[in-house]
Amino acid sequence: MKNLILTLVLLVSANTLMAQSVFDKFEDQEKIKAVIVNKKMFSLLSKMEVKDKETQQYVNLIKKLDNLKVFVTNSDLKAGEMKATADKYLKTASMEELMRVNEGGKSVKIYVKSGATDSQVKELLMFIDGSGKEETVLMSLTGDFDLNELSVLTDKMSLPGGDDLKKASKGSKGSKGPKGSK
Repeated sequence: MKNLILTLVLLVSANTLMAQSVFDKFEDQEKIKAVIVNKKMFSLLSKMEVKDKETQQYVNLIKKLDNLKVFVTNSDLKAGEMKATADKYLKTASMEELMRVNEGGKSVKIYVKSGATDSQVKELLMFIDGSGKEETVLMSLTGDFDLNELSVLTDKMSLPGGDDLKKASKGSKGSKGPKGSK
């Protein structure tokens, strides 16, 4: 029984560590812009005093976030590496596709790992394939947040792909889960 519990703990820990480290290799590469925000920074941001409702929603959301990693490139070679890494990660991460959009040569895919309720998210992964015409973006967001709160985050942080995330959060309102079922 002890071995079973230990094995389960190791499996859960390994999956969590992989989520935090699989994309780290893009942090210091040339031709890739990286924005990394960790739990400590979110904690500091959440202490700011606010007066308006929208900013209060933002502060409430960032209290729930652990890590935000955004990688952006115009390099076809680096974009290919980012896509291959994301595809490999998705095969083992047990995430559900939330949304897919192909428009004007740009492909946007958003995946989530659900939390305790249908609208709760533990992890969100977004990949925008610019196909050499636009920037390619890989974004990983972890924490325990509500999908409907994402539009506040994208407005306040001016994230690449923010418009696509807004569409995803609006599309989830009234649905029962990431694919409208569960």
